[in-house]
Amino acid sequence: MKRIAFYGGSFDPPHDGHLTIARKLTELFALDEFVFVPAFHAPHKKDKKPTSAFHRYAMLALATNDKSKLRVSKIELDAPERPYTYETQTKLKRKFKDAEIFFVIGADSWAEINTWREWERVLNATNIVVVTRPGSEINFSHVTEKIKNRIVDLRKGNKEQLTKNGKQKTKDQRIFITDAVNLDVSSTEIRRKIRASESDWDKLVPRAVAKYAEKYEIYI
Repeated sequence: MKRIAFYGGSFDPPHDGHLTIARKLTELFALDEFVFVPAFHAPHKKDKKPTSAFHRYAMLALATNDKSKLRVSKIELDAPERPYTYETQTKLKRKFKDAEIFFVIGADSWAEINTWREWERVLNATNIVVVTRPGSEINFSHVTEKIKNRIVDLRKGNKEQLTKNGKQKTKDQRIFITDAVNLDVSSTEIRRKIRASESDWDKLVPRAVAKYAEKYEIYI
């Protein structure tokens, strides 16, 4: 069975942390594909206006162009009137009905997951992978006991809960917590650096992304 991970977010801009997550999770879960899903505009962040979908998609395409297992999906960009994650999951499950699907979120998203539309449905629809940040704490008090019982904590080398090739020992959907990515990079900080004319920001993104952002003066 094909194993595919989908990673949603603004990717504004896509950076080395995003690509490291893709690489590490592809190894850890023996993935056949890792797909970035840029959001048209996160509906639970209405006070924050992202860079245009066109530019964010273009930068992701450039960042993944030479990575054979990495893809970029327009599934949310093509349907901006239906931006909720559970709707995206439904469409993905329908399209990839013979695949095992993993949905990747960051620690920040996990912390506010109960603010998402149909959040319990989101957590039950597919396997979920929560990627922590260095030094971050993960809290479980905001989710139900039923959801807690599906959590598999892979932090601190506790990988015996997976088989050697990264595959699950159970067919049930699980919520995996992993600290496999020890890199603390944020799009917010990169945008701040650009606007403050700090010259080291381009070390945090793929070169093609840096050149594109500079050429089109996206964050100035």
